[in-house]
Amino acid sequence: MGSSVVIDQTLDRQTFATAVLEASHDRPVLVDFFATWCGPCQLLKPILEKLAQEYDLTLAKVDIDQYPDLATQYHVDGVPDVRLVVAGEVKPGFVGMLPEPQLRELLGQWGLRSSLETAIALVETLVADKRYPEAKVQFDHLFDRYPGHGAVAIAAARFLLQIQKPEDALQILRTIEVGDSPHYEKAQGLKGLAELHALALAPVDGSEETTGELAQAFSRGAQSAVAGDYDTALKTFLEIVGRDRKFRNDGARKAMVTLFDCLGPDHDLTQTYRKRLMQTLY
Repeated sequence: MGSSVVIDQTLDRQTFATAVLEASHDRPVLVDFFATWCGPCQLLKPILEKLAQEYDLTLAKVDIDQYPDLATQYHVDGVPDVRLVVAGEVKPGFVGMLPEPQLRELLGQWGLRSSLETAIALVETLVADKRYPEAKVQFDHLFDRYPGHGAVAIAAARFLLQIQKPEDALQILRTIEVGDSPHYEKAQGLKGLAELHALALAPVDGSEETTGELAQAFSRGAQSAVAGDYDTALKTFLEIVGRDRKFRNDGARKAMVTLFDCLGPDHDLTQTYRKRLMQTLY
């Protein structure tokens, strides 16, 4: 796990070179140039400490008022100013306050991966290889180690969908709160997909809603979505919208919107079928 080092006024340039530059050959170092009077610095501090633990980094905090020579040496013009030091090289970072999702994205651009991301990648490999009992054990460990973490909930929900347990997936997804961005947005898309899974697995009760021609088409669309054949699923749901938009309380259109959310706004299928849906509706 990562650690935190406070750089104070007793430090000279040689000590900084030892504590940060030389140490970065063994473990990457985040250098946080800050000031006690700086509001954004205080907001950023707990986020950096959290990420240092997750990404196994050393966090070096430099108070620019206590040690202005270092600030001058590294051309610090504003705070907070965060740099990454790897193998003795100080890399450009960012100045100002960044939200946690953007910080994680930046760390990824630097080629860094958190212990959580590594663990999730491992369990996703197990799922892809259909080693489901081993994946279940790993998820249990992840929930113990990272209680309430949205990324774990998202990965677990995808796993449950793959093993045909949409209701369990929905239960986990409901634990992700609105303020947990960006996991909440991903959860909303997966909730819709889980509902489609549930429809695809629903028993036939003999009613028109489950045995009629449109019902059979809707079931085929849901099954295509479950199988990951989103093109066929969207095409099927679009045909239902064109024939009877009121079927299942506008269910086909809602299913298409769910798949758009899962695919993302920039996906080719989203752009193609969103345009076709608008043409069909209007």
